[in-house]
Amino acid sequence: MEPVTTSFTEIINEEVIYQNPLLFLKIWELSFDSSQFGPPSPWSWHSHKQVEFLVVTEGLLGIQTKHEHTVLSPGDVMVLGSSQPHRTYKYSAGPLRQIVFQIDLKQHFDLSTMPYLHCFSELTHPLEEFNELFRTHTDVKQAAYELINQIYEESQSRKIGYELAISAAVKNLLLLLLRSDNRNLSAHADESGIARLRPALDYIDRHLSQRITVEDVCTLLNLSYHYFIKYFKKVMGISFVDYVNYKRIKKAERLLLTGDLSMMDVSFEVGILNMAQFYKLFKRHNQCSPKEFKQRMRSQAGAPPLLAQAD
Repeated sequence: MEPVTTSFTEIINEEVIYQNPLLFLKIWELSFDSSQFGPPSPWSWHSHKQVEFLVVTEGLLGIQTKHEHTVLSPGDVMVLGSSQPHRTYKYSAGPLRQIVFQIDLKQHFDLSTMPYLHCFSELTHPLEEFNELFRTHTDVKQAAYELINQIYEESQSRKIGYELAISAAVKNLLLLLLRSDNRNLSAHADESGIARLRPALDYIDRHLSQRITVEDVCTLLNLSYHYFIKYFKKVMGISFVDYVNYKRIKKAERLLLTGDLSMMDVSFEVGILNMAQFYKLFKRHNQCSPKEFKQRMRSQAGAPPLLAQAD
């Protein structure tokens, strides 16, 4: 089959609805039994802010991005970065089985692991570069394949503690990539930088219910405004404002799930005094309103496993 040429017409911005709002991921199996195969239609380009892992369990899968055309075989793994335009198609006449795993990686970093977020920052290290690791290291590819299958099986079974199992598998997947990457991204981690920022990070945690300004933290660290904002993003892999908002929303999620506070009280508890701003930030992080978030979590126990079938 001739390589597919890149022709952008319209790129659909796909909205990903998480199966469990607290896990920030969606994983399902696609099954194609029809004998029809071939390049996709020109309007099938799509993207989403979530990172996507593709795993093939049977058959051949064609994948096209703006930079390359790839064919995956059984056992192969491929990662597509956030907002990367792509399209996939059935490459051969036989059956095709694939697992699609979409995840907001940054949501799986907490205070203790945040220093490694920059290793997966697409501003400096495109995630697609990990695909070379899968192509050249069979053991790494096999380990990633098994971890993604484990996440899929846990999401289907929903046995007690499946959230813990999935979170652990996600962290093991990140650890696998971090330690296997021949670019040695971990060497770029600035441990002294984290130590230098520790007073600022502790200050943020202690004052989440109050107004936090860059100027206050700059004074605390005795750094200039422009130096601090650049230094913080370099060390943490996220801007100061985005980090503070991330911490506020994480606290809001805990309050919504563990207490009976009103939305206004939750908003004030996390230091956001403008309700419109609170709803906007919450929806940006969770793709739903605080009320919808609470309702989804209460209904998770009875939700059926997700399975997609195509003929």
